[in-house]
Amino acid sequence: MEIILLGIYAFFAWLVFFKFKWLPWNIVTQVITITLPIVALTILILVLNIVAPSSHDIRVVNYVVPINPRVAGLVVDVPIEPNRPIKKGDVLFRIDATPYEIAVKNIEAEIARLQVQLVTAEANSRNLVETLKSATGQKDAINSQLKLARLRLGQFKELADSGAGNKFDYEKAQADVANLEGQLASVVAAEQQAKEKLGAKTPTGEQDEVANVKAQIARAEAQLANAKWELSQTTYHAPANGRVVALNLRPGAMAVPLPMVPAMNFVEDDQWILAIYHQNEVRKVEPGQEAEVAFKQYPGRIVKCKVDSVMWATAQGQLPIGTVNPTGGLAPIPPYGLAVRLLPDAKDKDIFLASGAHGAGAIYSDSGKAIHILRKILVRVSAKLDWLILKLH
Repeated sequence: MEIILLGIYAFFAWLVFFKFKWLPWNIVTQVITITLPIVALTILILVLNIVAPSSHDIRVVNYVVPINPRVAGLVVDVPIEPNRPIKKGDVLFRIDATPYEIAVKNIEAEIARLQVQLVTAEANSRNLVETLKSATGQKDAINSQLKLARLRLGQFKELADSGAGNKFDYEKAQADVANLEGQLASVVAAEQQAKEKLGAKTPTGEQDEVANVKAQIARAEAQLANAKWELSQTTYHAPANGRVVALNLRPGAMAVPLPMVPAMNFVEDDQWILAIYHQNEVRKVEPGQEAEVAFKQYPGRIVKCKVDSVMWATAQGQLPIGTVNPTGGLAPIPPYGLAVRLLPDAKDKDIFLASGAHGAGAIYSDSGKAIHILRKILVRVSAKLDWLILKLH
């Protein structure tokens, strides 16, 4: 653009000084003629870099998701091919599900056994109540019989001592009292045992035996849920629309959940267009402003965009808390640079851009709109130059 402007200026200078000779060509006019375009172009470029900042590092980045199986097993099917479009939910690979199906069936059988045990425990709990009622009733009846037997024993003793009674009847009465006392002790022990078992309850008011079986069932159900989840993980689906690269799985291979060695990398279709600027170039950049990009993938084409946001954080803005200094961002940003995210606009919303596509462009701020045309000309000249392929072979 500078060359074009200088060419136009030189043409008019030639008209003024040589063609029509409106002004003399001497030392003064020569100094002014040479100095004026230098100063003017310098001021123009400095202002243009503020109100319409340009970037020669505009890149397209995609989310890359390392795919790692959540369970280990033998790979039985890989129905996809590398670098082919994949829809969200499509099957990426399958692992032999037999061991996980067996685990699910085993836990289901254990739950069925525990449920039968729960029914038995609840029946035992109800029987304890009936046992307590029976023991209490028997205790009352035996107490009545024992009271009468002791009264008879006293009477038979008096008769035997006076010689009016039969000593055999007295001894029989003694045996009846002892027998009833033994029955009473047995019934009292049974009653006490039933009371203790009924009194052994959890904070929720359930019997210990019933609560214990229920706890085992809950534990088994949790194990069943985990086993079913592991079974579901034997078939891995695409997390989004995209394509697979670095496919390392083949049928017959062992898939293991090892994060350091992903089974494949999934490149999502969702993209970010990042324009990299120096920090002092984005002072007037705001969301919603117009932008234009010339990608080398499309020589001569201007892609219309809108500013989405300025990424006001870089890896250089992080301090290490431990021994490792973390880095952030979607892609490496030059030191002390800031990235501006652009969104394709208007008819370019559905444009296909390869991951890693590179280009140059500019953002047009709300200031200095009168000279934006100069930046637009520069962007278009740059786009036309992308047609040139400078190679010697």
